[in-house]
Parts: sequence; structure tokens; C-alpha cells
Amino acid sequence: MRQIVLDTETTGLSAIDGDRIIEIGCVELVNRKLTGNNRHFYLHPEDRAIHEDAQRVHGISIEFLADKPKFRAIADDLLDYLQGAELLAHNAPFDIGFLNEELRRLGRGKITELLDGVIDTLAMAKEMFPGKRNGLDALCDRLGVDNSGRNFHGALLDAELLADVYINMTRGQNALAMEVESGEAGADGQLVAIDLSRFELPVLRLSAAERQAHEALLVDLDKASKGKTVWRQLETPATAA
Repeated sequence: MRQIVLDTETTGLSAIDGDRIIEIGCVELVNRKLTGNNRHFYLHPEDRAIHEDAQRVHGISIEFLADKPKFRAIADDLLDYLQGAELLAHNAPFDIGFLNEELRRLGRGKITELLDGVIDTLAMAKEMFPGKRNGLDALCDRLGVDNSGRNFHGALLDAELLADVYINMTRGQNALAMEVESGEAGADGQLVAIDLSRFELPVLRLSAAERQAHEALLVDLDKASKGKTVWRQLETPATAA
């Protein structure tokens, strides 16, 4: 599977109102591994000024962009690179919206027409960590991804960090697939079923501190889900005691 982790920096927050992309960073993953086949573009926003609030976030000035290409000059390279890939972005509707607006100005179709799907890692994080902060810095801290070099938002750096975050967030989802791929095969090449009944699994009891931490987490989940925590519904008097 080929995936592209993408991030953009812009002149402001509204593509529809004329804000432009001024930086694009792309990181390639193939079968969840970084390939080093990345893309990075700085772009001149033509007649659009950079909003001061946006510049405080990414640190990119119009003077720095004076000799940089316009989006139309890199469009074909970018689209060829993205062709057929699954796109990952943090708050994907923002980046997709800006890319679509840039393409519209060139009379081109929507970016999603050439992609094999889009994953919004912000939406994914909100499902995994309800009620928690799920910005990129917060996820890096939570998942042990080193973001010490992130003084400003930068499209390529943020895409690299997001790739590491995504790999950590989805590590468990691929464990079974990895085991199947490396499992024993019979003479006909078919995987051999393993009888799991021969394994005796130890039952580990919670300590008082662990039970207290678990209850605190459930309280947070109750608040975030407005009392709809599934775990509460599954508890029995024996486990709740």
C-alpha cells in the first residue's frame, strides 16, 4: 500500500476567500515504511498577502517567497506524485479544500479524483483519545514522537512527524496481518491453522492503584461521551466491585 502524508502552510484560513498555499510537504509510506521519496515545495502566493496570524504560526514571509514558483508551475509534478496514493492529513478537509481551490484556478479537477482515499488523522485521533488534546504536538507527546525541532509549523517537518504519529497510532491494527504474512505455510502454500486452545493465559489482577487509574479514565470518557461509555455497560457486579 502506498500512502502519502501531506501537510500545507497557507496565507490564512480560508481558501474560498482567496487564501493561498505557500508550502507543501509530502512524505511517502509504502507498506507503512518511510521510503525517503518525499516532496517539498515553497510557493509564491501571487497577489495574496500573508496574514500576520498565519505568519506567526509558520514563520514564512512574503520576502522569503519572492523567488519561489507559483502553484501552477509545480502542479503536474505534485499530481503525478500523488496519483493513486492514499492521502493522510491532520484535519484533512483543510488541506483538501486548499488543494481543490488551487486546482480550480487552473481548470483542473478535484484532488480526490486521483487519490485512492483520504484519511483524516485528526478524526482518527479524536476517536482513539476522546476528550483529549489531539493536535500534532499533543499526539507527539502522547505517543513518544520527538518533536523537539518544531519551533514553527513547517509543512515537511509536520508531515514527517505526522507519519511517525500515524505509524504509532495504527501499530496494533497491523499486528495480526503481520503475523499472518509471516505465519507457517503448509506444503500447498496455504497457512496452517493454529490451535489456540493449548495455550493457558494467565489472569492478571489489577492493583489498587491500577484500578483507581482505570476508574479515573472512565470518568473522563463518561464526560467526553456524555455518559455513553461502552465499558460501563459491560461491567458486571463482579468486575465493578
